[in-house]
Amino acid sequence: MRTRLLQLLALAVAVVLVNAVSAGNIAHGVSVVVIDAGHGGKFPGAHYGGVYEKDLTLKVALKLGKLIEEGMPGVKVVYTRTTDKTLGADLAADLQARADIANKAGGDLFISIHANAAPQATAVKGVETFIMGETPKEQRYNENALYESNREDLIDMSDERTAAIVRAYIQNLQFTYGEYSMAIARCIQTSYAKAGRNSRGVKRQLLRVLYATDMPSALTEIGFMTNSQELAYMKSEKGQNEIAASIYRGVKEYSSYVLETRRAEEGSAPAGQTATKDASTTAGTPDGAKSGAQTKTTDSAGKNPTSATGTAAASAGKEASKGGSTAAKEEKSGSKSAADSAGSEPLRYTVQVMASAKAVSVNSTQFRAYRGRVKQYASQGRFPYKYCVGEFESRAEAQRKAAEVRKTFPDAFVVCCRGTQIVNR
Repeated sequence: MRTRLLQLLALAVAVVLVNAVSAGNIAHGVSVVVIDAGHGGKFPGAHYGGVYEKDLTLKVALKLGKLIEEGMPGVKVVYTRTTDKTLGADLAADLQARADIANKAGGDLFISIHANAAPQATAVKGVETFIMGETPKEQRYNENALYESNREDLIDMSDERTAAIVRAYIQNLQFTYGEYSMAIARCIQTSYAKAGRNSRGVKRQLLRVLYATDMPSALTEIGFMTNSQELAYMKSEKGQNEIAASIYRGVKEYSSYVLETRRAEEGSAPAGQTATKDASTTAGTPDGAKSGAQTKTTDSAGKNPTSATGTAAASAGKEASKGGSTAAKEEKSGSKSAADSAGSEPLRYTVQVMASAKAVSVNSTQFRAYRGRVKQYASQGRFPYKYCVGEFESRAEAQRKAAEVRKTFPDAFVVCCRGTQIVNR
């Protein structure tokens, strides 16, 4: 009898513990955070004043992970490395291995930690956070010259085939994690600023490690090693603790943002259906700034995007090397039926502002100033519902309209349509 009571007591304790962990997960918008300490082993990164970048990033990464584990119960922390080691035979393999670790862990968030360097401008200082994207050519050239130590981390866009694949991927980001990558980047930068650091803002860059991750991701530069004051700060225990704390506060704010967004989507979506949230908001995004017009889908159970959704972007990039993205090929294969249904409708141009896996009311507040003014179109692929503004006989007219629409949806772009069908051209 006593043995039976002890068994029941043990079971009750186990249930309580499980429920406590579950409650911890429910209380957060993320369940798995992947922390990447940049460089390592034979790839040391920047080296100034007898200090290696790989050592600074590892110390901050471990401190950040500990803060998350202690301050966000129920959230799992995964490290790409916890010691000074190389993850691949060459740099490309090393960067891919980091993304593979994150993807295999089913991460909800990927944060890569690096330290900056500007050998020709030692007075430069501050923190900045990058998300995957392409900057204007002249700005990119300037940044490549300034941050020489990071050149190998960038995707080489000089090859036209590579550039086509990468741009296909970037375009598909608006359907997956773009909003959330921008959100975590803004959260981190806002946290840095509140701690008194010189914020250099959120920027887009063609970073290999972000390109390969299948989740919201950002790379944060914690300071300039070429600035003697910042190097001394990053070397110190106090500095490392404060940097880790700033990133941690950014993660917590981001987690709350995701949770609130998910709850709002669940409240507005019909039971069992997927809700698609427009990523470009003002009051809704952390720090009150626009996050860009990317979109992301979440399931009705409130989970983070599935790997299948995230893979759409990577798939599009891979298919580009074969002559077009997966979506483009699917549209092409279905063009005959689309043409049949459209009949003799003339080819026209419209401005796309959003795509979704499920139908969205044209009167949804997601369309903000264009609520009730958008039109739903059909297409092939993972996101068959396209929402566009206006119809025009010429591309030039549509481009002029796009310039106006981008004030509300920065990533709006011109597409071809015939009737209510988006056509590949």
